[in-house]
Amino acid sequence: MKKDTGYKIKLGMFISLGIALFIIGIYFIGEKQQLFRGTFHLSGVFKDVSGLQAGNNVRLSGINVGTVENISIVSDTSIRVEILIDESIRKFIKKDAVASIGSEGLMGNKLLIINPGTGGKMEIENNDIVKTIQPVNMDDILISLKTSIDNTSNITSNLSKIT
Repeated sequence: MKKDTGYKIKLGMFISLGIALFIIGIYFIGEKQQLFRGTFHLSGVFKDVSGLQAGNNVRLSGINVGTVENISIVSDTSIRVEILIDESIRKFIKKDAVASIGSEGLMGNKLLIINPGTGGKMEIENNDIVKTIQPVNMDDILISLKTSIDNTSNITSNLSKIT
């Protein structure tokens, strides 16, 4: 009887620990997705999202303030990006705020960067549309770099002939 009680106590502690870890895991996952905070929605329309995906971070002045909730194609030239932002950040984002797409590091994940706007304007409201600017495309940069390298090669070969 004494052994049986010891096993039941160990089993009860094991199950209690498992449930506690499960609840903590749900909390941390929900916190990352901002399920337990007050949030508001914004959206923006881009011509090209350059690999941005739902779930990517949204940054304001270098601080993660939200996530990209959904990306949908509106027409052949426009893509709508829906953004979920922490409610406590609303007072810092003005009506003339501008959103752009950047990346974490040189080859990192894409993220949405919000420029907060000027201080004299009104605060942005829930479900507002934020102005957007087109992201710099790495392919365009590489094409420009290739042209510069080709020109440099021509110049050095011409200098070689002259000398």
